[in-house]
Amino acid sequence: MSDDRRLDVLRAIVEDYVTTNEPVGSRALVERHALDVSPATIRNDMAVLEEAGYIAQPHTSAGRVPTDKGYRLFVDRLSSVKPLSAAERRAIATFLADAVDLDDVVDRSVRLLSQLTHQVAVVQYPSLARSALRHVELVPLEDRRILVVIITETGRVEQRIVELDEPVAEDLVPELRARLNVSAAGRRLSELDVPLSQVVEAFAVGERGAVRAVADVVRDTLAETTEERVVMAGTSNLLRADRDFPGTVRPVIEALEEQVVLLRLLTEMAEDTVDVAVRIGHENTHVGLAEASIVAAGYGADGETVARIGALGPTRMDYAGTIASVRAVARYLSRILAG
Repeated sequence: MSDDRRLDVLRAIVEDYVTTNEPVGSRALVERHALDVSPATIRNDMAVLEEAGYIAQPHTSAGRVPTDKGYRLFVDRLSSVKPLSAAERRAIATFLADAVDLDDVVDRSVRLLSQLTHQVAVVQYPSLARSALRHVELVPLEDRRILVVIITETGRVEQRIVELDEPVAEDLVPELRARLNVSAAGRRLSELDVPLSQVVEAFAVGERGAVRAVADVVRDTLAETTEERVVMAGTSNLLRADRDFPGTVRPVIEALEEQVVLLRLLTEMAEDTVDVAVRIGHENTHVGLAEASIVAAGYGADGETVARIGALGPTRMDYAGTIASVRAVARYLSRILAG
């Protein structure tokens, strides 16, 4: 598609179809867009676009609608993404800044993104394995137990109880706490083996059993992947867009109910090199999402992506607006986690 005019025609068809949800004819294009050509030329351009698979005619005598291929070309050639208004940016900053912990941040982010895009919003919780350790707190309990509180740089908090074979000296717990935070804070799972081993070796032989048990809990907790999950909001938006899904919206809803499907999709999108990735229709590997599109961006702290946030809806989507909203919320979310 090297012809700029035909790209303009495709762009106009996509924009009109997204706005009206009605097949677009050549006369409408001439009336609504300054294409500076005759209706006959527009019809010829539409015929070329249809032959190339970028638009389709849903039924005889109707106008044209974009195909997945047409939406893809439209998204790839977006020259600009419409910016959020100053009021929208202030609303995002204020709404997210009031969050009290990671759970609240995630919950607020997913609800906010759903309201901005009028789509289903999904937020992936930060993976423990990809999160750096911020602090370890140790609290001695009765009956030879120690409460281990692990706080990651993304604000995630995990608690584990270590059962010891025998009581430990009163001064061991504060010393172990200090050594763990000096040696392990700021490191990710892949970087912890040597520091944790050095912490164990720093204690007397008779104390190493208890120290090693605590170190193993820290390492094993950060290695866990079973708790990776996503949070959603705005599923009801799909029901209002039911006519955008051939037959029924049920396959999309069923796919959304399977967390593993969304986690796999977000993981696949993390491999895209763009800051905001877009998967359109049949580009989605899960058959239930073949009539849906998803826009996703990574978020994290200190320039490291730890998870993704996105919006999912029908392929008839305001891509420019959705991309802008997803990007903005992801950036504010990253600022909060880095703060």
